[in-house]
Amino acid sequence: MSIKIITDSTSDISIELAKKLDITLVPLRVIFDDREYFDGVDITNEQFYEMLVLSKNLPTTSQPAPEQFLPYFEEAKANGDTAIVITISSKLSGTYQSALIAKDMTEYADIHIIDSLTVTLGLQLLVRKAIALKKQELSAEVIIAKLEEAKARIQLFALLESLEYLKKGGRLSGMSAFAGGLLNIKPIIEVKDGLVNLAARARGMAGGYNKLTELIKQDKGIDNTEEICIGYSAKKDNMAAFIQYSKDTLNLHDYIESPIGSVVGTHAGPGVCGFAYFKK
Repeated sequence: MSIKIITDSTSDISIELAKKLDITLVPLRVIFDDREYFDGVDITNEQFYEMLVLSKNLPTTSQPAPEQFLPYFEEAKANGDTAIVITISSKLSGTYQSALIAKDMTEYADIHIIDSLTVTLGLQLLVRKAIALKKQELSAEVIIAKLEEAKARIQLFALLESLEYLKKGGRLSGMSAFAGGLLNIKPIIEVKDGLVNLAARARGMAGGYNKLTELIKQDKGIDNTEEICIGYSAKKDNMAAFIQYSKDTLNLHDYIESPIGSVVGTHAGPGVCGFAYFKK
């Protein structure tokens, strides 16, 4: 008997890294016109962003079917293992619901499904937290309780080149009339209470870095005893510049670097600089 950690591909943990971390990934799907790809499985990040920029129509994304969770749940049942499943926010995707349906189909009580209320870098932090707690040989009940507490402290901000993709995909809540491309205005979004909101706007990328650090400092600051995750979509340039800026303004030293994959990239677009951390 052991504890198995399962998450979905919007954690932006690669297949290779998942093997090293000893976790299971369930991929979402991205659809370009009539062709479907499994996130991180049969399309690379580089291929996806090339296609995204060239595509006339915004691709769509789709949650995993319950049947995609079933083999892992059935395996846990057969082995008497505990499965801890951590999914993208239920307010952004039906992935959490698919996992619940799969649990009912399995008829096994020792499957525990956690709605992370976040996505991408924030979800990755929660998964990594689960791995660290598992290594401490804590009971499943204690791990689950600690994850439920920890998810409330996760903050995710992202500096975008524009709101074009979020507006097209309908993933931005509380949106007033705002054109991100006007006068070189750069939007900063946050994931709050499981939804994507416009947190601030700044002029130019340099102004965006400054505003982003202001938001972090205002928001109780970073718990430096926990992991920090910085990520980018398509272009690494923005992230590299922000990391240098953060070293000076946030005393940033240790962090995880993570590319943002195709499902999240569909809605955020290229050129994103994301920053996820645990609040104090």
